[in-house]
Amino acid sequence: MKAYTIGLYEKAMPKELTWKEKLEAAKEAGYDFVEISIDETDEKLARLEWTKEERLELVKTMYEVGIPVRTMCLSGHRKYPIGSSDPDICRRGMEIMEKAIQLADDLGVRIIQLAGYDVYYDPSTPETVARFGENLRKCTWMAARAGVLMGFETMETEFMNTCRKSMNYVEKINSTYLNVYPDCGNINNAAITYGTDVLEDLRSCNGRITSMHLKETEPGKFRDMMYGDGQVDFPAMIDTAWGMGVRKFVTEFWYLGSEKWKEDLAFANKSMRTLLDQKENS
Repeated sequence: MKAYTIGLYEKAMPKELTWKEKLEAAKEAGYDFVEISIDETDEKLARLEWTKEERLELVKTMYEVGIPVRTMCLSGHRKYPIGSSDPDICRRGMEIMEKAIQLADDLGVRIIQLAGYDVYYDPSTPETVARFGENLRKCTWMAARAGVLMGFETMETEFMNTCRKSMNYVEKINSTYLNVYPDCGNINNAAITYGTDVLEDLRSCNGRITSMHLKETEPGKFRDMMYGDGQVDFPAMIDTAWGMGVRKFVTEFWYLGSEKWKEDLAFANKSMRTLLDQKENS
């Protein structure tokens, strides 16, 4: 058994695939688990309304294929932020959080990655920031009740684009169930912008990292890049995370219509697993 696990972001595969096909493709490429997406689209949000039978069917498929869904990328709060000044939007955001935690509990998902936004499409104000903090505490209570860990994704926007900014909320809430799920590409871009040390930023959440997104970026570009095409120092990122006890990682990249998407999965897995194996064997 490996000392770590590496997962695949669901959106790296064509959305038309069935869950069985997605799990089979991830397993074939060498991954240990899949990260399910609950984004702001109606299609993905509808997953929160799956029946017990639909949830059980996915669990059965995991066992049949031999690879689980173990993390959730919850970005539905972009459209329905819990800091919104609109009571209906805010209420919907809290409902999404409650239902996402229940879905995670039913599927065996261990970690929910939270989007670090007070609001996304509207201007941030002292009121939205305060409301975000208040509702975040309530969300953490929900997660604690279910025993599901939550971790902030470090985002591409000013509100929470560094680990240190995430830790301000983690320390304020002070719960085992609220942590950081850093995106190494986003924090790298932030460090370049601010002229700071990205590894020092990563170390600022020592002991509070649930897992880490391995994503390639460069200044001004936060997605749709393959490993080796950007400016992220993955050996240094993984070395630093490993030294803090992090053992769960997810490759985050997107399917862009390539006919060779399965080769992309295998390449991404091999690129990052090679680095992780070096740490395991060192």
